[in-house]
Amino acid sequence: MASSEAILQVFSRAAPFIKSESTFTRGSLIKSKKRCRKNVIQLVKCSSIPYGNFEKGRFDNLSCKCQNAESITGFTTENENGTWFVDNAKQLNTIQDAVLDGSKLKKEKKVDSVVDMIEDEAWDLLRESIVTYCGSPIGTIAANDPSSSSVLNYDQVFIRDFIPSGIAFLLKGEYEIVRNFILHTLQLQSWEKTMDCHSPGQGLMPASFKVRTVPLEGDETATEEVLDPDFGEAAIGRVAPVDSGLWWIILLRAYGKSSGDTSLQERIDVQTGIKMILKLCLADGFDMFPTLLVADGPCMIDRRMGIHGHPLEIQALFYSALMCAREMLAPEDGSADLVRALHNRLVALSFHIREYYWIDLRKLNEIYRYKTEEYSYDAVNKFNIYPDQISPWLVEWMPNRGGYLIGNLQPAHMDFRFFSLGNFWSVVSSLVTDDQSHAILDLIEAKWADLVADMPFKICYPALEGQEWQIITGSDPKNTPWSYHNGGSWPTLLWQLTVACIKMDRPEIAERAVKIAEGRLAQDKWPEYYDTKSGRFIGKQSRLFQTWTIAGYLVSKLLLADPTKAKMLMTDQDPELVNAFSMINSNPRKKRGPKSSQKTYIV
Repeated sequence: MASSEAILQVFSRAAPFIKSESTFTRGSLIKSKKRCRKNVIQLVKCSSIPYGNFEKGRFDNLSCKCQNAESITGFTTENENGTWFVDNAKQLNTIQDAVLDGSKLKKEKKVDSVVDMIEDEAWDLLRESIVTYCGSPIGTIAANDPSSSSVLNYDQVFIRDFIPSGIAFLLKGEYEIVRNFILHTLQLQSWEKTMDCHSPGQGLMPASFKVRTVPLEGDETATEEVLDPDFGEAAIGRVAPVDSGLWWIILLRAYGKSSGDTSLQERIDVQTGIKMILKLCLADGFDMFPTLLVADGPCMIDRRMGIHGHPLEIQALFYSALMCAREMLAPEDGSADLVRALHNRLVALSFHIREYYWIDLRKLNEIYRYKTEEYSYDAVNKFNIYPDQISPWLVEWMPNRGGYLIGNLQPAHMDFRFFSLGNFWSVVSSLVTDDQSHAILDLIEAKWADLVADMPFKICYPALEGQEWQIITGSDPKNTPWSYHNGGSWPTLLWQLTVACIKMDRPEIAERAVKIAEGRLAQDKWPEYYDTKSGRFIGKQSRLFQTWTIAGYLVSKLLLADPTKAKMLMTDQDPELVNAFSMINSNPRKKRGPKSSQKTYIV
């Protein structure tokens, strides 16, 4: 039988080939393996997989002669003499692909095994951070860093820090710790209205609390556990937490959605707690806008960073809490006025944020051409913004496709920084439209190198530098450029990003970010934050084994594994709000004089 000129190159350019005249005769493969192991060992490894006419075990009696050559044709079937000929390259490619696929599969299994180990470690660390009160789990401490000699208040249970921990436990079906947390923090809520400016206002939720063991009164030999709350009076800078009550309402709704137990939110004390938070937030004041006016540092950014006024993060959480509260409030005559005020605020707040906080290339060009000193009801530049406020970095940074909500808006002031949590939660809560939500995710993809880089996610962008940093932060040495709150990277933001991406049916963005974080978090001992513009270094004062870093990672993994569970955190736009928007002309510049009959909503 005439043989064709065939050469078999197995896996590398340097590998020898098998000449076409060479035949594989029964009974000599083992010897051949010893003689030319490097040449045919890969072929032997495939012998247990049937391809074409190759049956399992057929290579047991084959041999080869190895020589160099430059072409290949392939395999033929066995002839009457029991000889195999190299005749068909397609079958060889099939074998090679099988070997490569097998190697890829082994690599993927190895990666999956490592990821499973990371998740197991994260769960162990999260459970080790649990705090008990009278024998029951009540929360998780902020950090459990054994290498740190300075504890400060990281051994306390923070309301905002516990949110990702609570969500992780809910996703695991462990409801007790979340229920206990909700009820015990409710007991710590300030119920008495005081005149002392150093005491919390009525309805304020604490920033954190600590379980202390104290001697039992009247019996020196016995002790009891007490909860010691901190409303900000002991915090660095003495800043009261505006976001604690808002997060508390959001977690309460998530508990009901996840567990199916609505009896908790129906309790009289819980209903009273919700109303007190709402009354505190909806109280009349001197502010002209539907946004919530707060001091500097009332939220995740709890140090001086120039966010006083109407910071986006608070507005997004405020809107979300209002939506959740309206859903949970029991219908009764006594709450009719509160529900009406809540509904009116939702409409005005949503319109205000969508129209005046939104920035994209079109809007930026519009601001660039603003006229100032306009006195009238139909003014275009309603807040008297001077075009010179547009920073050079923004002109270069703004992509052609995409947009975001600015960080703050006040008379003659727009904070153009990108604040991550506020933008994420505006998507989650439907504070922005679907088009705006997609534009925010488009911007994240377009500016991935700036916002994600080596560790997701930048808390804000860009960082304050030079004299601007000195004036706005008060020369805060912890908030140096690209560190901590001033452009640092915070892994806990992964879970909010994940919920936003799932809501808009773009989970691949979150998966990409989680994969980046996954490669470093466990190795770096779960830091609180990362420094430098690309997030390459562990934060200079970053606590290790930070609980909300651990919990944020776990929540992201759990939600990506089952995206349907993210619904407990989302709020869809209510049809009633859509109808209410129709009462407001789509053009906000339309003249609305003092005698206008439609002044229900302040926009």
